[in-house]
Amino acid sequence: MTPVPKTIAVLGTLDSKGQEHAFVADVIRELGHTPLLIDVGTGSEPTVQPDITRYEVAEAGGIDLEALMARKDRGECVVAMSEAVPKLVAQLAAAGKIHGILSLGGGGGTALGTAAMRALPVGFPKVMVSTLASGNTAHYVGSTDITMVPSIVDVAGLNRISKTIFTRAAGAICGMVAMDIVPRGDDERPLIAASMFGNTTDCVDQARELLEQAGYEVLVFHATGTGGKTMEKLVADGIFDGVLDITTTEWADELVGATLSAGPTRLDAAGLAGIPAIVTPGCLDMANFGARETVPEKFEERNFYIHNPQVTLMRTSPEECAQLGKILAEKVNAYTGPVSVLLPTKAISIISAEGQPFYDADADQALFDAIKSHLDPKIELIEVDAELNDPEFSTACANALLKNLK
Repeated sequence: MTPVPKTIAVLGTLDSKGQEHAFVADVIRELGHTPLLIDVGTGSEPTVQPDITRYEVAEAGGIDLEALMARKDRGECVVAMSEAVPKLVAQLAAAGKIHGILSLGGGGGTALGTAAMRALPVGFPKVMVSTLASGNTAHYVGSTDITMVPSIVDVAGLNRISKTIFTRAAGAICGMVAMDIVPRGDDERPLIAASMFGNTTDCVDQARELLEQAGYEVLVFHATGTGGKTMEKLVADGIFDGVLDITTTEWADELVGATLSAGPTRLDAAGLAGIPAIVTPGCLDMANFGARETVPEKFEERNFYIHNPQVTLMRTSPEECAQLGKILAEKVNAYTGPVSVLLPTKAISIISAEGQPFYDADADQALFDAIKSHLDPKIELIEVDAELNDPEFSTACANALLKNLK
């Protein structure tokens, strides 16, 4: 079957990287699709003719590009264009004028290309060929599905290596846009977002089974910082009908400065979306660090659990738990849809149960007391005399969410 031709945005700084973007545009044409060259350069004149000029990009963001370029501050120009180009590509995608996006770049080009890509929905084909793709790409990828391709050599001219990498990247984006997503019958089920950690897996799996039996599809997000951010973004995008927020552990990392924080907006999206939810303090007994030697010296006297050679868990203190309980309650107080808070009074993780390494009755009580004292009395609070992973608690979570959904 011959694929239907699609339009692929080829976005880059066409003043410094025009030859390279023209090359991938030619490959895209050879493969039967249409490239749309978008210039985000702010230095000299573009070396190839763009289909959308830098001035049109700037206009989409309400930026006076002439005045900006006159100041000759490259950093300021990159920041301004990285704010304008997401608006442009989002408009093009929403209007069905582009079906995929490809960009090539070094530091500035990667910042611009991925800023545009992060504005596009999950599932929209995105390929970024970058000199930075082999390092920490979290701040470039964010909570989206950008495919990062290491450029191997610098994006600086065409040679036997760069032409190979660029051709493969063009082939990848063409393959992506050629693959139409065909909905299946079960894709019509209402969607539930769920947060999970290794220490809450049994609870989430048991609750998920009950929700699926009731006719819902449950998408599980790993509460590792990026997972929480992704869940929050997709909830904000409006694709979910409810949230099973069993694992709020990322707030412990945000509070103490550990490694798996999802940022201060974690727990906000469901409230802003006004959708039914349940919230529990799952795994707020732990903050996550890397290998044991990476834990900051100020925590040296704390209670640690070596999860594996790369992950060290630190038990949250009674004082921290009191703060976390207040934060959780105040976040939930802002919810506009039906919401319930459930407390597993015997353990909030596998390792916080009696006899386990993180058992600390005082810390747990401080957490529960803070939640109860700060939670709006109008919000349903359910205390279950069980450990978080007991079937009794997971069933209570599923039933509370089903009630809220109705």
